[in-house]
Amino acid sequence: MAKAVVVEKKSANIDSLELNFVQQSKPAIKADQCLVEVRSSGVNPSDVKAVLGFMSHAVWPRTPGRDYAGVVVDGPAALIGKEVWGSGGELGIRTNGAHANFVAVPVASVREKPAALTMDEAGAAGVPFVTAAEGLRRAGGAAAGKVVLVLGANGKVGQAAIQMATLAGAQVFGVERSTQDYVGHANGKVTMISAENLDTELRDLTGGHGADIVFNTVGSPYFDKANRSMAMRGTQIFISTIDRAIPFDILEFYRGQRTYVGVDTLALDSVEGALVYDSLAGSFESGALKPFPIVEDHVFTLDKAADAYRIVFNGAQHRVVLKP
Repeated sequence: MAKAVVVEKKSANIDSLELNFVQQSKPAIKADQCLVEVRSSGVNPSDVKAVLGFMSHAVWPRTPGRDYAGVVVDGPAALIGKEVWGSGGELGIRTNGAHANFVAVPVASVREKPAALTMDEAGAAGVPFVTAAEGLRRAGGAAAGKVVLVLGANGKVGQAAIQMATLAGAQVFGVERSTQDYVGHANGKVTMISAENLDTELRDLTGGHGADIVFNTVGSPYFDKANRSMAMRGTQIFISTIDRAIPFDILEFYRGQRTYVGVDTLALDSVEGALVYDSLAGSFESGALKPFPIVEDHVFTLDKAADAYRIVFNGAQHRVVLKP
């Protein structure tokens, strides 16, 4: 018998989180679906927000989990037995997700896992790498000769963005609120600058040019200084914020010929997520992109899912993984 995490209704807060664990036979699938036996699934902040009822479009009851790695056990004959990975904005929100022994996904979204990655590493790649890749793509792409500034450099999306930007040959700067070194993998030099003076420091270090791309993973706290750090025709990417409404200088915006890009990967379904994975798979296979380290005390079985959600909610240092 299989097991799945099932959230019946939203919880008042993370400490009173109540989860049900349902025993079920292997789920039936539709003609256009595959059934994947889940071997690992990353836990994202959006998974926890959905459990807590912060996603207005979420369907109840449901099984959370947007990311997965596993083995195809039902579907087209050519796919049976394949080791696969995937991520979808609908999983765990509008359809049952991957925090279970099995997840049903569209056949069109199924992609073989890079052999260089373990199941745990593949299941933990997911949303951070998809978000970073989609943001950089929509900003025109990192490249040699461009300056890329990543705000929240040591967060998971920040680390993924830095990996991709340095791989592309960009000049990369990172910012953290505390005076931290960069802790992730990079394919080139990453210069950390202070959050307090990021705009003036960046301009000094780039000969007055500024940042062609600002990847702002935090939002409002950095908005003003990030604007002042942007190069002419620069782009700022937003994936999150604390304050929703903040002052905005329209004159400064159009005189600087700037572009703002909003990225919400909940709007990317599994098929669209698979296209992002296609763009990343070769670099993971070659080792140019590195998966997040899997740390033993951040790996949980399904029956400890509530503990996994709590440490993600409280700002886990490492990637958190559920292993059915």
